[in-house]
Amino acid sequence: MASSSSFHLCVLFVYAILVNVPTACYGDHDHHVAVFVFGDSLFDPGNNNYINTTARANFWPYGETFFKYPTGRFSDGRLITDFIAEYAKLPLIPPYKQPGNHHFINGANFASGGAGALVETNQGLVIDLKTQLRYFKHVERLLRRQLGDKEAKKLLSRAVYLFSIGSNDYMSPFLSNSSFFQSYSREEYVEMVNGNLTAVIKEIYKKGGRKFGFLNVPPWGCVPIVRVLKPGNSSECWEDANALVKLHNYALSQVLQKLESQHKGFIYSISDFYTSVRERMDNPSRYGFKEGKSACCGGGPYRGISSCGGKRGIKEYQLCHNPSEYLFFDSAHPSEMANQQFAKLMWSGTPNITWPYNLKALFEI
Repeated sequence: MASSSSFHLCVLFVYAILVNVPTACYGDHDHHVAVFVFGDSLFDPGNNNYINTTARANFWPYGETFFKYPTGRFSDGRLITDFIAEYAKLPLIPPYKQPGNHHFINGANFASGGAGALVETNQGLVIDLKTQLRYFKHVERLLRRQLGDKEAKKLLSRAVYLFSIGSNDYMSPFLSNSSFFQSYSREEYVEMVNGNLTAVIKEIYKKGGRKFGFLNVPPWGCVPIVRVLKPGNSSECWEDANALVKLHNYALSQVLQKLESQHKGFIYSISDFYTSVRERMDNPSRYGFKEGKSACCGGGPYRGISSCGGKRGIKEYQLCHNPSEYLFFDSAHPSEMANQQFAKLMWSGTPNITWPYNLKALFEI
């Protein structure tokens, strides 16, 4: 005879069918861990396909390696979050904005290419972090209606919440020759970015979220799109940009420690994306790459001009034969090969790179 809990879940399944919600009796629900994803193009599986923006990757050669067609992911194949879902034995989490996507038992992905923690970052072209939070709150209400308060609360408290945010907040002022730093000190700017992120984390915590995973910000001063714009035409990194990123990353680690001390049950994982990327730039062959500084797809020096695919105003671009030999697929985004390496570091990395827990530990807690 079926257990009462199994019976309860299958009643929910029948109810879901009656109200036309695609779902399933999700096995041993006491060990089911969903994943909710927030952030920028590193994590965007195609949400920008469904908004009015030029910040898209829904054209060839994006997607050429794994999917064999462009999905809207800013890579030749899978993203870090796709590999995390695989390691967690979850299906690929589709874009939240994808029409007909009403199935959130496994989680949801709200990330948007170009998004920042600040509403002003690429405003009007992206789904900013505050709007991503609003979408999450809609999903939370939907889950409560579908599953009932008790099961929804269990799902939300066991879920892992992943963030990749901040890169565009720091890159945009440099790429646009913004006068932003004439209005704010660098410390004030970092405090604004982390303040917005902290506010979102606290809102998710109020809704039951307890387990959070973060990538810190990579060395933007070294990526091809910034190298090609660096004053003086030097081949070195733009260390002025990297100094700002380091300031953010230190402040982020302090913020997370403070949240942990002040919020009961709050636990987190942060992966040192800055160091992981810099190591592969400086020593590509050690990690299986032939090229760590130039992109596979793009134009100009380092293929740092964002013309990959010829759909962003500049038609001319070069494309390598084997993206897995490159750390960067386009002028600002990792190849699938690199994404898999970064995902492994997030999932099972040792405390020198991912701390105080890795994601595998968070999914098992």
